[in-house]
Amino acid sequence: MSLPDAVPDAVPDAVPDAVCLGESMAVLLPDAPGPLETVGGFRAAVGGAESNTACVLAALGVRSAWISRVGADGFGRRLTGELGACGVDVSGVVVDPHRPTGLYVKEVGGSAQPHDLGAGGSRLHYYRTGSAASALAPGLLAEPAVGRLLAGARLLHLSGITAALSDSALALLQELLARPRAGLTVSFDLNWRPALWRQPGRDPGVLRELLDAADVVLLGADEAEAALGTGDPAALRRLLPRPRTIVVKDAERQALALDRDGSVVRQPALRVEVVEPTGAGDAFAGGYLAGLLRGLDTRGRLRLGHLAAACALTAPGDQGRPPGPQTVDALLAASEAAWAATVVTACGVTGAAGLVREEP
Repeated sequence: MSLPDAVPDAVPDAVPDAVCLGESMAVLLPDAPGPLETVGGFRAAVGGAESNTACVLAALGVRSAWISRVGADGFGRRLTGELGACGVDVSGVVVDPHRPTGLYVKEVGGSAQPHDLGAGGSRLHYYRTGSAASALAPGLLAEPAVGRLLAGARLLHLSGITAALSDSALALLQELLARPRAGLTVSFDLNWRPALWRQPGRDPGVLRELLDAADVVLLGADEAEAALGTGDPAALRRLLPRPRTIVVKDAERQALALDRDGSVVRQPALRVEVVEPTGAGDAFAGGYLAGLLRGLDTRGRLRLGHLAAACALTAPGDQGRPPGPQTVDALLAASEAAWAATVVTACGVTGAAGLVREEP
């Protein structure tokens, strides 16, 4: 099934197929590796789990939207502007005149300075307390633009980050998950953020209830171990009996999809020359969900998730550009041996079958 190489032209008044809801923030990226006290300058960008997934969906040809709240500030305008330029519908974003847009600063290791994180290491420093998105609440659903987006969507994508922002944000997720689905698929990415859950009044025990109320659950084995007490796929399937599918990612090795009927599909990850790890999980979710919406079988969904994650891993920011439709189609149809021989680098996609990422 062919997938486009670029963001499709906007369709006037078209209702997106996929809606992603959650906080995004402005990002300051260092212009050189090293501890923050040694960095001379920063480059502004944007980032956030759900908006990253919305951008991947758009890049793979799925009409997508992002619902959130931002401040009435330059960072908020940058967020909506950059997501809109990626083909994401931002009509459901509310501007808060009193609270600021959240911010995080990335620290990258690889210098010889004291306190360096080491080559390949990175750390995110968050400044999001009291942000506009922390005021997400069930009242958001009364916004006409939000109602329009949710009424027409085939997929609603949520994550555990939102649940940790505030009591009102948690209440919003609970209301969305309790609503009748009427053909809507709800996906939920665990996105474990321990620092958020250490805030006073936050109880990570609520995550199990939220995950179990979704149709599709995506989580990493390591984060599931930390948040839910087990990273074993079979144990997670027993712990979360209601979702139609649970996708368990085992770091860079493989991903498993465990359906409610007992079927299990396992797909090894691609070999990747990693540039920057941030955003890979969000990209996997975008690829997997794009495959779901396009009617791919389970193996195809997992492969598209791995490919999207690999492209994010080979990009310096949170998002990477997927290869063109010829390469995507070839990888989806490749034998297990050809898939295993494929390598993704910042320069392209190569493999035993001679696959090469097409130039835009």
